[in-house]
Amino acid sequence: MHKRRLGKTGFEVTEISLGTWQVGGGWGGNFDHYAAHNILHAAFDAGVNFVDTADVYDAGLSEAAVGKAIKERNEKIYVASKCGRQINPHVSEGYTAEVLRKYVEASLKNIGIERLDLIQLHCPPTEVYKRPEIFELFERLKEEGKIAHLGVSVEKVEEANLALAFENVCTVQIIFNMFRLKPSEKFFELAKAKDCGIIVRVPLASGLLSGKITKDTQFDDQDHRKFNRNGEAFDKGETFSGVNLEKGLEAVEALKSLFSTTDNLAAYALRWVLMFPEVSTVIPGASRVDQVHANIAATKLPPLSQAQMEGVKKIYEQLIKEEVHAMW
Repeated sequence: MHKRRLGKTGFEVTEISLGTWQVGGGWGGNFDHYAAHNILHAAFDAGVNFVDTADVYDAGLSEAAVGKAIKERNEKIYVASKCGRQINPHVSEGYTAEVLRKYVEASLKNIGIERLDLIQLHCPPTEVYKRPEIFELFERLKEEGKIAHLGVSVEKVEEANLALAFENVCTVQIIFNMFRLKPSEKFFELAKAKDCGIIVRVPLASGLLSGKITKDTQFDDQDHRKFNRNGEAFDKGETFSGVNLEKGLEAVEALKSLFSTTDNLAAYALRWVLMFPEVSTVIPGASRVDQVHANIAATKLPPLSQAQMEGVKKIYEQLIKEEVHAMW
């Protein structure tokens, strides 16, 4: 698999990597350790060398599964985790150096490593990006050998732009897909100028861009695609990229026509993201081994044509833009 440079970290990471929000077999519910083991090793067997997790994914079980899996491998696997979402209420005032240090140290213990390759602030409130003392903490953690690099995971392009003001921010993780084009307008260029790596999450819009979801699809009660449609638990942009399901399904049908496919839309959606050279890596999730293989297969597709790229933009502008563009 092709590799790309992860900004000023200098890491050469696989362009399709692995996000582990649902690595235990799904969003929420009982964590399946066997499924997590198989998914992680399937990704590593296929050449994936970068894995993204977080302390809040399945209350730390995702981190622990990642730690166990990397100890069973001989090759270098870059591990990124995230911190801050445990703060409740999730407000800027809850973010302190003392609290964040404890979270980082807990993640190290949970994963079973001495140093994280990348620690990311986990979608903090916008006000946190205006507090230099928070970012200074991670310089101390770096000096102590507990982290190699700092990144941020953001909800809004505005937050991504604010993060670039801090020299020690080496990566920005952001939602970018066929239903969320805004990051490519200006942010990508600014990140490139700062040599900041871009990690793309939610590339399939919570499965909507797989083309497999219909208006009759039923979701488990603990699946955020059921309980967070309007942002009841966290930013609704994390669920279907903030797109109304009915409108999203209409756009999906238009995309299927554009790419002349009924069963391979996910691969085209991932290949579309990789058409942007500023993107360092894409981290689709997987709840089954076959999804790992399907995600990686996207790298074998030929580059999309100019007509296809323009077609995606046209569908976005006609069906999606008015609903999401100004919000994130």
